[in-house]
Amino acid sequence: MMKIVLASNNRGKLAEMQLMFAPLGVDLVCQAELGISEANEPFHTFVENALAKARHASLASGLPAIADDAGLCVDAFGGQPGVDTAFYATRFGYAKSDDNNVKALLEQMTAVDNRRAALVSTLVAVRSANDPEPLIASGRVVGEITREPAGTNGFGFDPVMFVPAFGRTFAELPVDVKNANSHRGLAARQMIALIRERWL
Repeated sequence: MMKIVLASNNRGKLAEMQLMFAPLGVDLVCQAELGISEANEPFHTFVENALAKARHASLASGLPAIADDAGLCVDAFGGQPGVDTAFYATRFGYAKSDDNNVKALLEQMTAVDNRRAALVSTLVAVRSANDPEPLIASGRVVGEITREPAGTNGFGFDPVMFVPAFGRTFAELPVDVKNANSHRGLAARQMIALIRERWL
C-alpha cells in the first residue's frame, strides 16, 4: 500500500482527508507522526503555499506528500483573508483559533451587506521533493456569511458558511454530505483521479 504524508498537523483536516482518500487505498499519515515540523508559508497564493508544504514534507520523509492550502475569500474584503485565514483572528487582537476567527469575521462584517464568500481548497501532491510535475487540484464553494454561527459539524468557518444549494451552513450538514460537497471534497475528488491516472 502506498504511503503518502499529509503535510499538515491539523487533526480535523487529517480525519477529513483520510475519509476522502479512503477509495484510493493509500495510507495517509500525518507529518506530525513522523516528527516533521510545519513548513514556512510565505506566499500569497494557495497553490504556492501548498507546493511549499508538500515539498517540505516529502523532503523530510522521503515519501510522496500531499498538502492542502485552504481559506476563506470574502468578496467585500477583496478576497481576504485568503491564505492568511488560519491567523485571521490575530489581526484583531484575538488568540489563534477557529472560534476566534469566526468571532472576528462576524464583527468585521457587522455593517457589510455583501455577504458573498468562497471557501477555496488547493491540493498539491508530489512524488518526491524535486518532482517536476506536481499534481494540482482545486475546489471552490461559493456561499454567504451568516450573521450568527449555526451547526456543530465541521471546523473553521463551517458554522458561518451558508450554502444556498443546501439552504444551511456547512456545519449543519451531515459529515458525509459536507465532505462530498465541500471545497476540500471537490479538490480531493479531482486529486484522487489525478493520482490514479498518473501515479498508480
